[in-house]
Amino acid sequence: MVRSVLEISNCLKTFEGDGIPVTRAFPIPGLREFDPFLLFDHFGPISYEPGNGTGVPAHPHCGFEAITYLLEGEIEHKDSWGGKATIQKGDVQWMTTGSGLIHSELITEKFKKSGGLMHGLQIWVNLPQKNKKAKPGYQHILKKDIPTIELSDNIFFKVLVGNVMNFESIVNTHSPVSIFEIQFTKPGKIVFDVPKDQIAMAYIIAGEIQFIEMNKIASKGQMIYFDQASDSIDITSISSYGSYLIMAGKALNEPIARHGPFVANSEAEIKQALRDYENGEMGKLE
Repeated sequence: MVRSVLEISNCLKTFEGDGIPVTRAFPIPGLREFDPFLLFDHFGPISYEPGNGTGVPAHPHCGFEAITYLLEGEIEHKDSWGGKATIQKGDVQWMTTGSGLIHSELITEKFKKSGGLMHGLQIWVNLPQKNKKAKPGYQHILKKDIPTIELSDNIFFKVLVGNVMNFESIVNTHSPVSIFEIQFTKPGKIVFDVPKDQIAMAYIIAGEIQFIEMNKIASKGQMIYFDQASDSIDITSISSYGSYLIMAGKALNEPIARHGPFVANSEAEIKQALRDYENGEMGKLE
């Protein structure tokens, strides 16, 4: 028995930063979050001419953890708690916003000078109430340090976060989540396990997945939501190349209050976060 598909959903097309095209699975009308995940954005691909592009300037956050997986391009991260790194193609950054920080994600001078393609994924994971005020932190994981599992000559797993098939990411998280990419270099099928007490979904970065029992095909830019009837998930890629991001996590089942870049458990806590930001308690970006 494998998990059934609850829904194959189209995503919202929007723009962020300096006009970066974004494919957003949530929050959108009708789906604010998929507990414990708060946001899923696929940004780009966008091609910049030399001298163009800026990225996302300084802004605050609190109450969640954010992952950026860069598929193309080069970004410089800076935050008010001393985090600083140059994120390159294939790298991952994991940011714990906790009690609050200010950060920027700007195109590097090198990339701006040469121009090129910018492309990646950003995901927000809710922090449990007990960790909402955790000290902010930053982790930069180089491409070479991301565990890669070669299951066959045409199927590869990249473990970005969590534990998959006994391969564990070096990312430290506050809640049990797993995020991994499955790449197919030709059509194929794979069955893998995600504990059924965790929600699971799959986003199609490239390619197509076929669900024979539903007589449906999911395509690039769509999100697939699975039920929790089993541990097993069946992925059948019918493309010459397929890239699919799997996200799984245990629901926190806690109240969620949101206001722009701030996440809390109540409106009173949101108001306090706004005061903290205005009073400079989230630090200053040098």
